[in-house]
Amino acid sequence: MALTVNDVDRFEAFRPRLEALAYRLLGSASEAEDAVQETFLRWQAAGTGHIRVPEAWLTKALTNLCLNQLTSARARRETYVGHWLPEPLLAGDPMLGPADTAEQRESVSYAVLALLERLSPGERAVYVLRAAFDYPHREIAEILDITEASSQQIYHRAKKHVADGRTRAEIDMAAARRVVDEFLAAATTGETEPLVRLLTEDAVAIGDGGGKVPARAKAFEGALAVAKFMRGLFKPAKAKRDMVGGSPEVHVTSANGGPAIVAVIDGRVVGVMCLEITAEGISAFRNQANPDKLTRATRRWAAEDHGEPLFHAF
Repeated sequence: MALTVNDVDRFEAFRPRLEALAYRLLGSASEAEDAVQETFLRWQAAGTGHIRVPEAWLTKALTNLCLNQLTSARARRETYVGHWLPEPLLAGDPMLGPADTAEQRESVSYAVLALLERLSPGERAVYVLRAAFDYPHREIAEILDITEASSQQIYHRAKKHVADGRTRAEIDMAAARRVVDEFLAAATTGETEPLVRLLTEDAVAIGDGGGKVPARAKAFEGALAVAKFMRGLFKPAKAKRDMVGGSPEVHVTSANGGPAIVAVIDGRVVGVMCLEITAEGISAFRNQANPDKLTRATRRWAAEDHGEPLFHAF
């Protein structure tokens, strides 16, 4: 059934919100775009004459598509090579969605997106709809075909799971940037001790290469192990340059609202390292190097002038 110009315009006006919702539910920008496009096709096939509240209809359709996707994704991720990490979004990406409240900003942080992988699809949907988009439980119940009481219970359980994984508060961006600068200065000295002092005792380093870029299957755990890994990561080596196709430019920016180190070769983003920084030090490094999850970051990087790099790695 053909849509009117008004129908298409209404969908396009709502598209950014749908994409932001799908990204939080799936942790993948490319899969989010596909889910939104499928929602449009269903909107087109359904006809809009009988739909009283289009935004509610679209939200329900998209959420259910994402729930189905999450269920199948769990099976795929069991065979994923190495760690699975979300697709990072660089500063200014419209898919980051609403960021008016602390809870909305936290819901799209890289650390929380990684934690959401621990939730069931239903828990994740309730958490995202409530925390990121402030839907009342009555509407969440209608979207997910559950009771309002169930929505409240699921949300409290999901919120507790997320809180349990984040026991320390992060610091503001200005202070975080100073820590990142100190980290890079220490990492390029080739010495371990300066790095250890910047890390929490239980610091971790996780990488996602997707089987296409070398990444250790087991996370590095503990300040000393992480410091030794970072020292080696920034140590110049011809083999590294050959592997990635050159000597990456290193920039500091933000991804998913938090501090990030971006490696770029000839305008192509080859790595985004998201740092979790607390008052006690750097508690986590999550490095996305899978090229399939960096295409949107590359497009976003090309849209702005980032100035001169801090230095060239390797």
